[in-house]
Amino acid sequence: MAVLKVKFTKTKRDKLAQVLWILNWVSVVSGIILFSLGLFLKIEIKKRNEVMGKGDVNSVPNMLISVGVIACIINFLGGKICYDCSDANKFSRWKLVMLPYIICTFCFTFCILVGALMCYTMRNELEESLYLGLRDAIKFYKDTDIPGRCFLKKTVDLLQIGFHCCGNNGFRDWFEIQWVSARYLNMASKEVQDRLKSNVDGKFLVDGVPFSCCNPSSPRPCIQYQLTNNSAHYNYDFLTEELNIWVRGCREALLDYYTAIMRSIGIAALLIWLFELSVLIGVRYLQTAMKNVLLLGDLESDSDGWLLENSFMETAKYNIGIIKNLGKANQISTVSGMNDPNINVQNTNCGKNNVTTKSIPAAR
Repeated sequence: MAVLKVKFTKTKRDKLAQVLWILNWVSVVSGIILFSLGLFLKIEIKKRNEVMGKGDVNSVPNMLISVGVIACIINFLGGKICYDCSDANKFSRWKLVMLPYIICTFCFTFCILVGALMCYTMRNELEESLYLGLRDAIKFYKDTDIPGRCFLKKTVDLLQIGFHCCGNNGFRDWFEIQWVSARYLNMASKEVQDRLKSNVDGKFLVDGVPFSCCNPSSPRPCIQYQLTNNSAHYNYDFLTEELNIWVRGCREALLDYYTAIMRSIGIAALLIWLFELSVLIGVRYLQTAMKNVLLLGDLESDSDGWLLENSFMETAKYNIGIIKNLGKANQISTVSGMNDPNINVQNTNCGKNNVTTKSIPAAR
């Protein structure tokens, strides 16, 4: 029994073909949108590549870009097919292509759904990548005279200023590393020497942060050093007073920024998936209706269209049977204990010692 069977007159078939032709061109535009969204996300990730660790964070934008390109190609072909389906004579040259086209389009729409869901599952991978990347960027913040790292100070400063953040998890991350280069330390100073000796690793650690952590909206001049020393500043208590530096970590700020982008892209991809699925259903109805009208032989008569020719269970069993038989195509049949009759049959010897000799008649 056919699933969701609908009867189509010739007028309905023609209108369905025309509507699907228009919708396929709209789908081409949606493919361009998917491509653009993937490209935008890839560029945004590339901008912060210096503060990201090694990881497969480009899987989502690459998926969206690929799906967008495929959408343009498939829907362009679909528009041509649907345009020709308004004429039964032109449909005859597409009838063998229609079913493979529908199967490929179904797989393609599934890829759109996967891409949309990946936008919501990428957060953990992105968080780990940001944690590792920011940790290394802060660690090498002071290395402004080392090739390959000299740009990190500017990158981190612009990041903290632009995203109103400080450190990886928070401003205290700067307390645990030496972020002032040794070339700017007065080694003759007793204070510097004492601070270097007080640390096991010989690092110059201070309870201070770079200037880029300062909040310009604060009415008080920025306090960068001795943040936890109340006696070092007038009318200051760091436990109760709101600090005039950014207290939010850059990992959290970047994660929220990218999550908002991916959430918006995910919603757009889901809407495009629903639209593509509706177009696919329409093409399936058109294909079955045109196929049946050709079987009837009367191009003006009514015909039935459906999603599945048999029930879901019957279709599933049929397809599973096909898959099971695929692996048996190259196997030798051994039914009822009978082997291949050609096995163990002695081959004809064609060597030079077995060639029948014939006397050559003498020339007359």
